[in-house]
Amino acid sequence: MGMTELYNFLAQGGWLMVPIGVCSVLGVAFFLERLWGLRRDAIMPPSLMSELRESIRDGDLERAEALCETSDTPFARIIGAGIRRAGQSREVIKEVMAEEGQREVYYMERFVDALGAIAQVTPLMGLLGTVIGMITVFRDVMMQTSGSGQVEAALLAGGIWQALITTAAGLTVAIPVYLAYRYVLSRVDTYAVEIENFATDATDELAGTSTTGVRAGKGTSDEGDADGSS
Repeated sequence: MGMTELYNFLAQGGWLMVPIGVCSVLGVAFFLERLWGLRRDAIMPPSLMSELRESIRDGDLERAEALCETSDTPFARIIGAGIRRAGQSREVIKEVMAEEGQREVYYMERFVDALGAIAQVTPLMGLLGTVIGMITVFRDVMMQTSGSGQVEAALLAGGIWQALITTAAGLTVAIPVYLAYRYVLSRVDTYAVEIENFATDATDELAGTSTTGVRAGKGTSDEGDADGSS
């Protein structure tokens, strides 16, 4: 089937094929945008994770905070919020990171609701087009029978298959868009769980310590070594 034949075939579905086509374009655009926006390097780079884990474990919170400030990622902003509260209670640090995490998940789910809406609306538009088409068909049948008293099977069958085009088009758009919607949601959930696990481990390290305390502890240790050596 060539492009001209395909166009003529789709045109049989009526004007509702236009919004269904627009929804298909928007669905592809939103999905590709989220694929790019939800790359692992854009959310939680593995190199940053390993460096932060090492810095927090070693108590070098100044370096850890600097790493978070230089990385424009949701992971860095969430962990950075906890690092800036180092030395406070575990509950406070956990709450701060949880609040920041909610904001970041909201941004990660951008356009996800739009994908879900497209997956729900396009079948309804297809069904509406079919209903309108069937109304037109039976109106024509009624007009024909009132004049001649006979119904042409070709007219009835042709009108019905034309009316069903919009339903087929709506489902053709809705099924892949719904799969894309679920896939994007699963990626967001995966990132959220991984960040939460990292944040939980970091909370245990950050509670009861602070950047000032680390520097003071190092200074005391150095002085003690110096006195011992003298």
